Amino acid sequence: MKAILPEMFVRGAEMMPRASRLVLAGLLSLCAVTGQPAGSLMASPASRRGAAAQSPEPATLKNAAAKPADIAFNEFEFQTETQLLTLANRSRLQAGAPPLAIDEGLSQAARVHAQAMREARRLSHQLDGEPALPQRLASTTQLQLEQEGENVALDYDAERGHHHLMLSSPHRANLLNPAYNVVGLGVVRSGDRLYIVEDFGRALPSYSPAEVKQNVAAAINRTRRQLREPELRQRDWLGADDAACSMAQADKLGTSPVLEMAVSYNVLTYTSLHPETLPRSAARVVAIRGVRNFSVGACYRRTDTYPTGTYWVVLSVE
Repeated sequence: MKAILPEMFVRGAEMMPRASRLVLAGLLSLCAVTGQPAGSLMASPASRRGAAAQSPEPATLKNAAAKPADIAFNEFEFQTETQLLTLANRSRLQAGAPPLAIDEGLSQAARVHAQAMREARRLSHQLDGEPALPQRLASTTQLQLEQEGENVALDYDAERGHHHLMLSSPHRANLLNPAYNVVGLGVVRSGDRLYIVEDFGRALPSYSPAEVKQNVAAAINRTRRQLREPELRQRDWLGADDAACSMAQADKLGTSPVLEMAVSYNVLTYTSLHPETLPRSAARVVAIRGVRNFSVGACYRRTDTYPTGTYWVVLSVE
């Protein structure tokens, strides 16, 4: 039986602990889940799922419905949401960060959460019976998110809300995070105050399974060239894609179809949001002298472990 080398890249980093912290300041109320460390007011550790920090890539944004069915259309403060976006992008421009694009799917999630906080009369990133942030966002947007973060606040208008958020280290870190490229905004009124939710994300380009395999193949032979080794020949081995999809369906590596492939080939399995980059273990395998051929199986799916999706990859060599 050939070797099977399973590897779980949990989106390139540790999963973000979902504890949230409530920050209160007089009449102003703020709360943030941040994707960057932010001093003494840091709400949560990194929500990052990529390897090293990268410049935001253009992403094809797929919009979801703008308003939840259970909230009256006229309860939303659309003008305030627009003002918050303008203020956020103005601050990002001054900080040298790229502008945020509005995503209606993320805005739907933000509005649902803003209304839930109004009903509960408190700020929180996860109210009783409510899914955690990644699941909330995944339920309303088709974007593939590598990172996510959230600011929530209770204030009187967009200008004061943005000003107070910028005065708080974790909220400012979310607003100015250069990795974020999309945002959803939700604002609902309660008397003279506004419940504000800002849901940030780093959206990645979407690849078809064929494009994933092309990216992996290019990375393999790029590695070989760097080592001054001959390029490997790509072969389509029957069942490779099915094996990758069996992992996606099971939400785990090393399923029965993968084990069956390992009878004939050396097999490495992993998940990735960046198919153009090989994990270290894969780079070591394809660098072995005497290896001549390889095959890639790929499958994309959203799972409980990966709410906004990941690519499941089966790499076989001989």
